[in-house]
Amino acid sequence: MPAAPGEGISPLLAGLVDGTLTLVLNRPEARNALDARMGELLLEALEAAQHDPAVRVVVLTGAPGAFCAGGDVKAMANAAHEAVQPAQRNRALRRRSEAARLLHEMPKPTVAMIGGAAAGAGLALALACDLRLMARSARLSTAFARVGLSGDYGITYFLPRIVGEARARELLFLSTSLSADEALAAGLVHQVHDGDALEAASSRLIAQLAQGPTLAYAHIKRALLASGQASLGSQLDLETALQVLSQSTLDHHEAARAFVEKRPARFLGA
Repeated sequence: MPAAPGEGISPLLAGLVDGTLTLVLNRPEARNALDARMGELLLEALEAAQHDPAVRVVVLTGAPGAFCAGGDVKAMANAAHEAVQPAQRNRALRRRSEAARLLHEMPKPTVAMIGGAAAGAGLALALACDLRLMARSARLSTAFARVGLSGDYGITYFLPRIVGEARARELLFLSTSLSADEALAAGLVHQVHDGDALEAASSRLIAQLAQGPTLAYAHIKRALLASGQASLGSQLDLETALQVLSQSTLDHHEAARAFVEKRPARFLGA
């Protein structure tokens, strides 16, 4: 994603290779903190990705040094920010926070590769992703209360669903900083890797997803999203409908033939 003329290096870098769209939060001088421009670019990239058949998996990561330190507190303390009316700030933040919903709900896998600290809205964006891989040297923190804030980007939605409400209250009230091993034990991340091993492990996982059954992944996400508010009967209805749809795909027929022929399946996302 090139920078606009005269604006220097873009705060969001994007690259699509072999079905994998990698989005890099790119403000290393601010530990990749989210400002308004980065937030808008991230939202625009995700809006495009959800409808682009060339995108089979989305990876969110940060420029070296951090994943994302959260909102740009320095910008929040700026007099120009304070001069903006609360209603206008409400509309702008609510729009940008759609990025978390898209990461969570888009009909394709999303992966957070956490190479450095993730805090505040940065942690929320990571939790919005389907899978999270973390460097052992990185740390996680909700961080909001530390600067007198209540939370955004879905942190109060994702956190209690992952760690339970009691632990979520603790993490939000105390802004506890968690090591990678503590985050793994709490279920906040799926894998922890030392040093350079993070990129290699992420590449293997991402390649598996990018080469996988795209439509089946979409149906899996749809069923999981519905399960939180569904009765067992309605969930069985949805599962049945989605399973029958999956059975009619070329990917399923290819996988069945590959199983019989004892070879790897070649999924085309159709």
